[in-house]
Amino acid sequence: MNATTTLPATIDPKGAAHFGAMAAEWWDPNGSSKMLHRLNPVRLGYVRAAIDRHWGTDPTALRPLSGRRALDVGCGAGLLTEPLARMGAEATGIDSATETIAAARVHAGRQGLAIDYRAGGIEGMAADERFDLVCSMEVIEHVTDQPAFVRGLAAALAEGGALVMSTPNRTALSKLALITVGEDIGRLIPKGTHDWDRFLTPDELTAMLAAAGMRVTDVTGLSLSATKGFTLSDDVRMNYLLTAVRV
Repeated sequence: MNATTTLPATIDPKGAAHFGAMAAEWWDPNGSSKMLHRLNPVRLGYVRAAIDRHWGTDPTALRPLSGRRALDVGCGAGLLTEPLARMGAEATGIDSATETIAAARVHAGRQGLAIDYRAGGIEGMAADERFDLVCSMEVIEHVTDQPAFVRGLAAALAEGGALVMSTPNRTALSKLALITVGEDIGRLIPKGTHDWDRFLTPDELTAMLAAAGMRVTDVTGLSLSATKGFTLSDDVRMNYLLTAVRV
């Protein structure tokens, strides 16, 4: 049985087209995805810390995900998926834009990485397919049915696994930083990327996860410093990352 029998569609066709148009530049650190390139090392550091915390792995180990399956939902062209594979995971990446999946496959092939890339949404995952680590970074603010999306993430998680997510908070600061400055003034982010009304507060996302049978074990803020760039912090006003496990 496929998950489409129980989950409604979560893909926003307009959003898929928006990100698909960026596919050719996804791996260009100075292209339309340049902010993702600046953000990726910080969120990857959080993911690695979550892995070590959850499974008790050695922080200095090069392949802490050896023998485990990892799923990157809304993977784009693989900025996070490839590091997961390098950490030893049997990695799968899914994305709603066929163009970004094509770019992801080409780039992974050039790196000699065997990654299972699939075009589609979380609702298209097989109902019996499970992953030890599920990541979905900067994605939930772009889907059409957020509670259904969270249920899909929870359904894909294996027993004893960990879910890691990141998303902007719905605050005045996030609107100023990501939309007014990021998109309108600074043009650091392609215009039309964000819809502030779709941003979720940590409490709202925690409640959605609880309704899906998940318990949040960590919430960490993501801040932007003029001198340090993106950093992890206690300040969740702009953006935050969280880890959750099955209840």
